[in-house]
Amino acid sequence: MTFRGTFEHALDAKHRLTVPSKFRAALAGGVVLAASHEATPGSPRSVSVWTPDAYEEFTAQTLRDLNPLSPKARELKRFFFNTSFDTELDSANRVMLPPPLLRYAGLDREVVVTGSGDCIEVWDRAAYHSYHEDVLIRVPDLAASLGDSA
Repeated sequence: MTFRGTFEHALDAKHRLTVPSKFRAALAGGVVLAASHEATPGSPRSVSVWTPDAYEEFTAQTLRDLNPLSPKARELKRFFFNTSFDTELDSANRVMLPPPLLRYAGLDREVVVTGSGDCIEVWDRAAYHSYHEDVLIRVPDLAASLGDSA
């Protein structure tokens, strides 16, 4: 499934997120909650919500060509696997976000849930709106740079 859309939500007092209805069937077989893999310093962080198979594929593809003994590969493996958590939707179609991920993404109560293709992202609402406005301004430059070979 390709995850699409933007939804404003609120975490409950136990830091549970009700998953948008259009995403529930895809997550019925399990959920991996992970720290977002931001590559740009200063980018806002989010919590990524993956199907187990998609997270396995993503991490395997990312690590595939790296020397497993290299310091960078070890750091990436630690990042991917130390900051990810296996869980399931509860009977009310919620997932509880673990404290380490709440801290990592700076999440409190008000969040935005976005479809991001192969996963879902959960953002602090104010951080998301600021980021989104910035991206809207930069989209022409981002699109133009895709043709650059340098």
